[in-house]
Amino acid sequence: MPTKLAKDFQSFSDLAAAYQRDKDYRIVQVPRPGSSTAVLAPHGGGIEAYTSDIARAIAGDDFGLYLFEGLLRAGNFAALHLSSERFDEPACIEMLAWCDRVVSVHGCATAGEVVLLGGRDDALRGAIAAQLRAAGLTCEDAPSGLAGADPNNVCNRGRTGSGVQLEVSMALRRSQRRSVFVRAVRDVLLA
Repeated sequence: MPTKLAKDFQSFSDLAAAYQRDKDYRIVQVPRPGSSTAVLAPHGGGIEAYTSDIARAIAGDDFGLYLFEGLLRAGNFAALHLSSERFDEPACIEMLAWCDRVVSVHGCATAGEVVLLGGRDDALRGAIAAQLRAAGLTCEDAPSGLAGADPNNVCNRGRTGSGVQLEVSMALRRSQRRSVFVRAVRDVLLA
C-alpha cells in the first residue's frame, strides 16, 4: 500500500511532490490542431482500468487527448486518484483552456453495463445520452457524488465552463459492447 494517499492531496502539486512522473505515473497529451474538443481520462492506467483505452478510442485522430495514467504495481487508486474537482495538472488545464467541448471518461463501480452521465454541459450530455440509448446501451444521470457539477471539476475546465463526465461501469469497460459505447460518443462529437 502506498504511504502517500491521493485523498490527502489538495491539488496536483501535492501529488507531484509525492510521486515521480514516468515512474509512478505518466501523462499523455495529444493536441489536435483545428479541434476544439478534448477527451480525457484523468484516472487512467491502473487507477480506473480501461478508461485510457476508451478515451483514446473516442478521441481517435479527431479530438485532443489527455491521459493521466497510474503506473504503480499496486495501489494506483489509493495513491493517484486525485478527485476530479482537485485535478489541476497544469498541462491538462492549459489544453482545456482552448477547448469548447470536454468529455471526461471515468470508471464507476455500478453493477451491470451502464454509463452514468454528469457534467455541466446539458446539451452535450443530453445528445450523448440519446445516442447511447439509440445504440441499445443503458445510461442514467449520475448521482450527486459522481455528477461532475462542480465548476472546478476537470470536465468543466474548458472555455465554456461546462463539459460532460462519463462514468462507465467495469462490466461495460470490459465488454465487447464497449466499442458500441465508443462509437455512440464519437458520433455525437463528430456531428
